[in-house]
Amino acid sequence: MPRIAGQIDPAKTEAILDAAAEVFGERGLAAPVEEIARRAGVSKQTIYNRYGSKAELMRAIVERRVDEITAPLLIPGAEERPEETLAAFGRAMIEAVLKPRGVAMLRMTVQSAVELPDLARAFHESGPATSRRRLARFLALEAEAGRLAIDDPDQAADFFASMVIGARQLAGLLGVAQPLSEPEIDAIAAEAARRLMRAYAP
Repeated sequence: MPRIAGQIDPAKTEAILDAAAEVFGERGLAAPVEEIARRAGVSKQTIYNRYGSKAELMRAIVERRVDEITAPLLIPGAEERPEETLAAFGRAMIEAVLKPRGVAMLRMTVQSAVELPDLARAFHESGPATSRRRLARFLALEAEAGRLAIDDPDQAADFFASMVIGARQLAGLLGVAQPLSEPEIDAIAAEAARRLMRAYAP
């Protein structure tokens, strides 16, 4: 099917977001858009036409990551398998947040927050805040169905995220974290899910 005039090829959109995440992670939020365009194989104007500003480009990068993290919550029937769903969410969170690219993105955002507060706000609102809200909505549905006894879904979502990434994220920011193997990732996510289910058992 031909694209409507003005639309960007989805493959180019992915290339832009991949290149931007890479460049921002390496050089910070002050990195030139020209470098992102070069790595993505598009023009600088294409990026500005699509996103308008670095803040919107950052927002798009983080929104894509949040969609990946929260995808397990949206699988049909996920609400009927809360422990399995939470473990999958936890694994996705670790993959996105604790792997080198995720750590690099967070580090550069923290470093640039004072000078570029709009970009920092875009990162926080589109990233951590949105993923926690989606998890809280899932937990609220579980409470309504009687599968969990949760009075404060937002707090429960924070507790779960802290169990999954906790001090590991700080270690990553400080550059002292040990890489996690796939079995270790699975074990952490499964244990966090098990503990939450036990803590909020009806």
